[in-house]
Amino acid sequence: MQPQTPPKQNLSTIRRAAVELLSSHRWAALATVDDEGLPAASMVAYALEAECRGILLHLSSMAAHSSHLLARPNASLVVSAAEGEGDPQQLPRLSLSASVEVLERNGDAYRAARETYLARLPDAEPLFGFGDFRLFRLKPISARYVGGFANAHTLDAEALARGWRLLNGA
Repeated sequence: MQPQTPPKQNLSTIRRAAVELLSSHRWAALATVDDEGLPAASMVAYALEAECRGILLHLSSMAAHSSHLLARPNASLVVSAAEGEGDPQQLPRLSLSASVEVLERNGDAYRAARETYLARLPDAEPLFGFGDFRLFRLKPISARYVGGFANAHTLDAEALARGWRLLNGA
């Protein structure tokens, strides 16, 4: 039996679905490049900023991915719907490419990002007391959203921002 090609979705529906997936999770795969130039992946907690202008990661300097991000400030973040019964290839997923910046502890941007992060991950509060943790902001460049078989779309940062506004009624 051949899989059925899903009906075409309009761009607003795709944008909204991509951002809904990204905003409904707190745990994702982070892909970086190590010191040997090899790909490295790890699981990280994250919080999404308004209009998808950034994805916040609070990471220990002792973690390998932190040194990777500092040396090569580009990364990818992958989020997937939870696996259940049925074909896992039908699961919605999003692979986001981003540039990375470190937020300085003394600035207003850090304070606002910390508030956003803790609103999403309140159990992380004690980690902000450790001096080796830093807040990283992944700034979206593009994203590949796959909503299932024959349902793949590339979105830029502005499309993600529009999806966020659709999802949040802004």
